[in-house]
Amino acid sequence: MLPEAPKSKGLLASPFGGEIAVSIAVEELSAGITKVILTGRIDFDSAPAVDSQMNAIAGRSRAILVDLQKVTFLGSVGLRALVAPGLAVKNKGGKIVFFGPNEMVEKVLKVSGSDTLIPVHHDLESALHALKDS
Repeated sequence: MLPEAPKSKGLLASPFGGEIAVSIAVEELSAGITKVILTGRIDFDSAPAVDSQMNAIAGRSRAILVDLQKVTFLGSVGLRALVAPGLAVKNKGGKIVFFGPNEMVEKVLKVSGSDTLIPVHHDLESALHALKDS
């Protein structure tokens, strides 16, 4: 059985001890959509915890909206923590979208080509529509 993702905001524990400067919240929306709200920096220190939570969510959800509006930094290891579970969802016939990244985060998504693997939306309605479309 996969571990449950946190249902409320809070700092994640670092696998190296202490807390890290990222939080994750999960909301179950209508039509079976899981909304993952990330806040803070997704970097070398926080990526393992984000990766663990995203993999747990990817294991049980078929439609995921990753809300990046409050992500202030996305490093390469953090990018992998988002993209790898996203590809796992797509490989099992599900859908995933990134929503609302700031300019810096979107640049990382574009330069890496991740935006060609997982669509980026700036409008919540279009993001939800993309997840509902078959």
